[in-house]
Amino acid sequence: MKLLELSDYFKQSLIDLYDEDEAQSIFFITIDSLLNYNRSAFLVNKQRLVTDAEFAAFENVISSLKSGKPIQYILGEAYFYGLKFKVNQAVLIPRPETEELVEWILDEIDNSLEINILDIGTGSGCIAIALKRNQPLANVYALDIAIDTIATAKENALLNNAEISFITDDILNLKTSFDKKINIIVSNPPYIKEDEKQAMHQNVLANEPHRALFVTNENPLIFYNAIAEFAMENLADHGLLFFEINEYLGKETVSLLKHKGFNNIELRKDMQGKDRMVKASL
Repeated sequence: MKLLELSDYFKQSLIDLYDEDEAQSIFFITIDSLLNYNRSAFLVNKQRLVTDAEFAAFENVISSLKSGKPIQYILGEAYFYGLKFKVNQAVLIPRPETEELVEWILDEIDNSLEINILDIGTGSGCIAIALKRNQPLANVYALDIAIDTIATAKENALLNNAEISFITDDILNLKTSFDKKINIIVSNPPYIKEDEKQAMHQNVLANEPHRALFVTNENPLIFYNAIAEFAMENLADHGLLFFEINEYLGKETVSLLKHKGFNNIELRKDMQGKDRMVKASL
C-alpha cells in the first residue's frame, strides 16, 4: 500500500464517524505525529510504500477513533498557538477559541515590561505557556487544583522552554497568598451547566475531565465569582481580568463583574460569532 492509498483507506474507515474533510484533517494530524510528514511532505512522498509497522500504527489510531477517543488523546499531543502540548485525560484538549483569548491578552500588554500574570485553572498550561513564550519578561504563575493536571502542565512548560511558577490550590478555597500585585489574571474555568451535557459530543463526555468542564445549574458562575473576588484583592493598578465564558452566560457574567465594581467591561465574540470572552478592570 502506498501513502496515497493509506490516506483513502483511513478516510473510508472513518466514514461513519466523520465527514470527508474532518477525516482528512485527522489523517494529516496523524501522519504528522507518526511519520513527521506535513501536507507538503505527504504530497512529495505519496507514492512511497507504507511499511507493515506504519500500517499497524495507523490501524491502531483508526481503532481508537472508532471507540470515540479524540485524536489528541490517542496521539498524546495537541497544538495551541503554534506550540506543541502533551495532553492526556487529566487535562482538556486546547481549543481554538482559547487561542483567541490569548491573542486578545497579548494585544493589550506591552512586551517590553516585566509584569505578573496568573492563569487560574491552567489545565495543560496552554494559556500560561503561550503567554510566557510571547511575553518573555513576564513572571507567569499557573494554578490548578489537581496534582496530575499540574504534572502535565509542568511537562509542557519543559517541552516549550517556558519558565512558569506552578501552584496547586483550589480557587474556591484558596490557601496561597501572593506578595506581589498581579497585572493580568486570566481564567478559562469550568462553565458548562449540567443541563447542557445532552448537547455535547459523546467523545468529550467520555474522555475529557469533567472537573474542568461542568458546574451546577444552580450556581453556574461559581468560579467567576471566586476569581473576581480574588482579583479585587490582588489586581495591580490598571490590571486586567480576562475570562473565557459560557456563550449563553455572557450577560450574566458582565452583570456579575459590574456588581462587584469592575469597569471597562468588554464582552467579545469568537470567530464563530459566540459570546466567548470578557475583559474587565478595576
